[in-house]
Amino acid sequence: MAELHDLTAIEQLAALRAREISPVELTRHYLDRISRLDDGIGAFVEVTADAALARAAALDDAAPAGALWGLPFADKDLVPRAGVPTRFGSRLHQDFVPEATADQAAVLDEAGGISLGKTNTPEFGLTGYTETQIAPPARDPWNPVNGAGGSSGGAAAAVAAGLLPLAPASDGGGSIRIPAATVGVVGIKPSRGRVPFASGLDSPGGLPVAGPIARTVSDAALLLDVQVNGRAYSYATTAAGSGAFTDAATAVPASARIGVTTVSPWDDAEDIRLDPEASRAVDVATALLADAGHGVDRFEWRPRGYAEMFTTIWRTSAARMQLTDAQLELVEPITAWLVREGRALTGAQVLDVLAAATVFERETITAFAPFDAVLTPALALPPQPIGWFHPTDAPENFSQQVRYAPYSSFVNVAGLPAIVVPVTLSASGHPVSVQLIGRPGGEGRIIALAAELERRVGLLPKPDVWRA
Repeated sequence: MAELHDLTAIEQLAALRAREISPVELTRHYLDRISRLDDGIGAFVEVTADAALARAAALDDAAPAGALWGLPFADKDLVPRAGVPTRFGSRLHQDFVPEATADQAAVLDEAGGISLGKTNTPEFGLTGYTETQIAPPARDPWNPVNGAGGSSGGAAAAVAAGLLPLAPASDGGGSIRIPAATVGVVGIKPSRGRVPFASGLDSPGGLPVAGPIARTVSDAALLLDVQVNGRAYSYATTAAGSGAFTDAATAVPASARIGVTTVSPWDDAEDIRLDPEASRAVDVATALLADAGHGVDRFEWRPRGYAEMFTTIWRTSAARMQLTDAQLELVEPITAWLVREGRALTGAQVLDVLAAATVFERETITAFAPFDAVLTPALALPPQPIGWFHPTDAPENFSQQVRYAPYSSFVNVAGLPAIVVPVTLSASGHPVSVQLIGRPGGEGRIIALAAELERRVGLLPKPDVWRA
């Protein structure tokens, strides 16, 4: 028998608006699942049940209003919410309770959503896995021996396990796409400048942006529409305009030219080995898109000098954190290494690498320009066990993250939109995803193509925990 979490987010919204279910009923359903199941998943670091139920009760007494009216979500634990502990994945902030709510959370509130708490994230969102000193690790619901990826690992795990219908997330080097691909759900990284309250335009290299994680392409597009339209632009952007991305997810896409590559910009610096299952997923997606009438071409892409450039930008971003020497002794080794390495850079080195990033952006957009979308693997390796990333050797830890997910960070540097969507099952029965990268401001096109893949594949099975 179908349960409420078996419905898509869009179906849940329809049931709410038709008064077939109430916000309190839906909120209780998800809170019950979190209470029973999250100890084995590690998706949440804070559950605000009383506040959620009070919010749901208030909505029960009001007319439906807002794109997310009555729909549960949860804030990533990098996003302050007034009165709720916000720890940033770090023991330095175990007792921090903000007085103000950040726009990333307020926009979803204003759309009628109901926050159930905070999702797990690594320290300051710096890594592509979610294992910290202050909380249990976020685990892959398909096989909890493995991690859920990061930095939005808790958000992805919650959606994959049926603990949330959808979740807001953020992506500075793959932090939406890595966990979404790890646990077999959909994640969208928008263009630089697309989401007003998390545009990327105020950070070194313009890397981090906000975006959605959901079980289906349409659900992810729904949340992206809310994120894009929740605040007016206060500056010129490289991705002017907005949605409706929900409409794109249901439209029949026009014939597109799609480039296919398994080259990553890390190939010259790291021992990148593409897992056969990841390669097969690309082949399957290529065949499905060709069968749908799209032009699909393999192409050679030879990026240069990327590894040193990105590593320097990542260190520069870390160096901006206001941490004392004493605090650096308390943070994760990878955090301390990045901060110290970043602080050792000269101003000239930082300016040079930011200039190099601009050149890389231009060259990448030029290389991809013949195509409406570029198809790549989502990850190079299958999900890895908890503890696989080296706990103390920071350079090796960073290298492992690159070898696991070499197709993610360059999209942030180039400022392009990208979506990951599962298309095959591995021999063990785990979803395997591909990535579609769009032109600047081209979210609608890649959402339409991903939705077409989703329709042709059919919704894949769910993990066992889904039925618990």
